Amino acid sequence: MTLKAQIYFWLAALALLVLGMWLVGDIMPPFIAGMALAYFLDPLADMLENAGLPRLAATSVIMAFALLLFLLILLLIGPILAQQAGRFIDNLPQYAAALSKLFNDNAPAWIKESIANGALKDGVSAPGIAARASGWLASLARSIWSGSMALFNLLSLLIITPIVLFYMLNDWDRMVAVVDGWLPRHHADTIRGIARDIDKAMAGFIRGQGSVCLVLGIFYAVALMAAGLHFGLLIGLTAGFLSFIPYVGSTIGAVLSIGMALVQFWPDWGHVLLIVGIFAAGQFMEGNFLSPNLVGGRIGLHPVWMMFALMAFGYLFGFAGLLLAVPLAAAIRVIVKYALDQYLKSPLYLGRGESAEADAGEGGDMQ
Repeated sequence: MTLKAQIYFWLAALALLVLGMWLVGDIMPPFIAGMALAYFLDPLADMLENAGLPRLAATSVIMAFALLLFLLILLLIGPILAQQAGRFIDNLPQYAAALSKLFNDNAPAWIKESIANGALKDGVSAPGIAARASGWLASLARSIWSGSMALFNLLSLLIITPIVLFYMLNDWDRMVAVVDGWLPRHHADTIRGIARDIDKAMAGFIRGQGSVCLVLGIFYAVALMAAGLHFGLLIGLTAGFLSFIPYVGSTIGAVLSIGMALVQFWPDWGHVLLIVGIFAAGQFMEGNFLSPNLVGGRIGLHPVWMMFALMAFGYLFGFAGLLLAVPLAAAIRVIVKYALDQYLKSPLYLGRGESAEADAGEGGDMQ
């Protein structure tokens, strides 16, 4: 197969993959969760296997422990979370109205005048927009929470994810060996090297960021409850879980908690600043201790490229795209870097008849 034919083949395969993800994006989250958990737990299964357990037994031990832990968490905090989520959704319009009233009563005059002038030009009222938006969000959240799709998604996560996790974790090494057997023999070492770099990048995010999410969720939930914030458990765990999507978890958690603190504690600035301090402490802990030690620099993505990946994948594939954005962007970065390195060594860059070795030799002679 010529190089041109190979390029066409891989471009067609990529187009089919993107089309398939777009078509089945709505049903992907439980499968993505199962595969991510299997990838996360594979080192533990390998460790148990090296200790003498067969792979099936190691997988069964991990699944049994995970099931017990899940049931324990569900029994302890499940009813509280469900109650808090229902109350929060029902009261969301009232909270938005209270925040709007606080703004009207306490905001500087020049800010209110600027908003009023903009509202008059558009023929709308800023408080009216806030009230309508909060009502729409509450209706949407209530329909998601109580509708048939919510039940379907919940059952998918509770049933499909553990099944996917079990089979993927049990067959992980076997699948890797099978895929390795499909590689073209002349390029197998090169492809394995690229795959190792992609694995390092993905491991840094999936395993590292997963651990960061767990620690942050526990910290935020405990700290917000200790501070006496309403729905502290719900907001804290939500912020921790959504931290898997960079910038999203911390932003949503901070907005929800600070908004709730203003409604609940105003005009007690001490409690409001305490809530702000909790999220500031969480971000300081994540940026200076958790991410450097658990994630490190293995992802290697510039923040702008990461934000673009989140927006692009989220727009194309919805919530599943948000979950996959950073790992796929890290994999694309590795492949692009390899292609760029090959280009910089090629005659196309160096000139016809020249080579990277010759160029390096001339540099050495000049020195």
